[in-house]
Amino acid sequence: MNYTFDFKAVVDSWDYLLQGAWLTVQLSIGAMILGLIVAILCALGKTSGPKPIRWVINAYIEVVRNTPFLVQIFLIFFGLPTMGIRLSPDLAALIAMVVNVGAYATEIIRAGIESIQKGQIEAGLALGLKPLQVFRYIVIKPALRTVYPALTSQFILLMLSSSVVSAISADELTSVANNIQSQTFRSFEIYIVVTGIYLALAMMFSALFAGIYKLAFAYDTDRR
Repeated sequence: MNYTFDFKAVVDSWDYLLQGAWLTVQLSIGAMILGLIVAILCALGKTSGPKPIRWVINAYIEVVRNTPFLVQIFLIFFGLPTMGIRLSPDLAALIAMVVNVGAYATEIIRAGIESIQKGQIEAGLALGLKPLQVFRYIVIKPALRTVYPALTSQFILLMLSSSVVSAISADELTSVANNIQSQTFRSFEIYIVVTGIYLALAMMFSALFAGIYKLAFAYDTDRR
């Protein structure tokens, strides 16, 4: 094997790679926040909503979970323009990621809600709280605490799968790497560095989420 590594193309394009990594982080955080809002509303509707609402939410979850993420992106980016709705690649990527993570997170949060004992909910109602107040003050925080590890894993998975949006030329990290590779033909060096960036981002967010857990959900430990 006579291959000679040459990272000059990577060094010359470092700022461009950082811009792509930053967009990856922005897309992932934005999609997770908006997806969580969708998931909480859907989980609330699925656990306590009327039957037609539960049917619609179940259909949404099954469609998203049983179709490829790439097809969902193409449907939004290439399908909506036929109806007169044109989106930029970055906005289409964000919407596709919100729709995707919202479905998965709905099932995660539903599991958390159903882990709350009915006696706690009945006690809240007996104290005169309205159903939404019971959900806000009694249900949602312990439910999120229960499923927090699963939600953080879902975020890491979302960030890594964001590389798929390079298929519609959203300028995230993988798309930037593809562009540099096509111009310099230093594929091995570029994708080694990109792999390292994704790994660093995943480890950084794992450490950040561990810190958030200690700050936000360690109250039971403090009581002992």
